[in-house]
Amino acid sequence: MELAPEGLTVLTVAFDNDPEDARPWIERANPTHPSLIDTNYVLADLYNMVNVPTVVWIDEEGQIVRPNDVFFVTDTYSALTGFRPEKPIEALRAWVTGTGPAVSGEAASARPPQPTERDQLARAHFALGWWLAQQGRRDEAEPHLARAGELAPHDFTIRRGSMRVRGKDPAGPEFFEMVADWTHSGHDYYAPLPDLASES
Repeated sequence: MELAPEGLTVLTVAFDNDPEDARPWIERANPTHPSLIDTNYVLADLYNMVNVPTVVWIDEEGQIVRPNDVFFVTDTYSALTGFRPEKPIEALRAWVTGTGPAVSGEAASARPPQPTERDQLARAHFALGWWLAQQGRRDEAEPHLARAGELAPHDFTIRRGSMRVRGKDPAGPEFFEMVADWTHSGHDYYAPLPDLASES
């Protein structure tokens, strides 16, 4: 499905330990837009992104017109996630062409999520643990990475992001067990804005 109408710049950013980790996915998708690799989770920190995919709409003046939201632009994972791509893509095209708003209904009063002091402390632990791991000091990194997840259990860019450097598969059984524990305790894994929530 073609996503971008004329006049829209699409940029995808992957959070990965190494650009080579993302390469097979990018090559398979064969995108016509730039694909960047954020190996230090800078974008997640700046925009308070706590999961992937997170979508932000930014206008030509650099203003966020639709804060953090959850979109899937293909139906590849619809059976797993319950999300369909048609409604968000239609809304995006309408906004770009001036025939629809960026947000509507309850979502119109939404604001980008603001990190708490606890969230910021979690990111500080994650950043330190991440740096130590990249230096080969994994034993020293482990308590910081573990503490980051304890402080911000909702932040899966931290919890999942630290798995590979801790010797765990971020797409393996331990990840799905972590998600199951979170959802079974009454939390949502994804929190889309209500106007375009596209769960089937």
